[in-house]
Amino acid sequence: MTLTIRPATRTDLPALIALYADDGLGKNRDGGAVDDAYLSAFEAIDRDPNHILAVGEEDGEIVATLLLSFLPGLSRHGAWRAQIEAMRVSSARRGQGLGRMMLDWAVAEAQSRNCRLVQLTSDRQRDDAHRFYERAGFTPSHLGFKKTLETE
Repeated sequence: MTLTIRPATRTDLPALIALYADDGLGKNRDGGAVDDAYLSAFEAIDRDPNHILAVGEEDGEIVATLLLSFLPGLSRHGAWRAQIEAMRVSSARRGQGLGRMMLDWAVAEAQSRNCRLVQLTSDRQRDDAHRFYERAGFTPSHLGFKKTLETE
């Protein structure tokens, strides 16, 4: 199996939206056509050098994705952090090592930018994902909080 990991392009958006919706939690939050909200978000990510929206592609099919963000900070003596968000692997392809390849790629990118920490969040309901991240060397060291904001 050969997985090519590359930055996403605008033409990848339908496949990415489908990956987000191909998920027990994501099916209620994402899906449908590429609209102005998806386009605006993609363009903001694409033009910011501190973000990489990556896709994992195999035989011309997008089978995985993640967003890797690089965050400066003063704590830990001015350490940069890498934040992994929205990591998804096609439900038909889970358990084949694709997620590990994506995660290893993200960690290597973080190291190449001299990040001293890689962090991610995972919904409490994703027990399989939690086991996966722990096997990959991540520890559940913090408790995260989120607040949904109303938009106009």
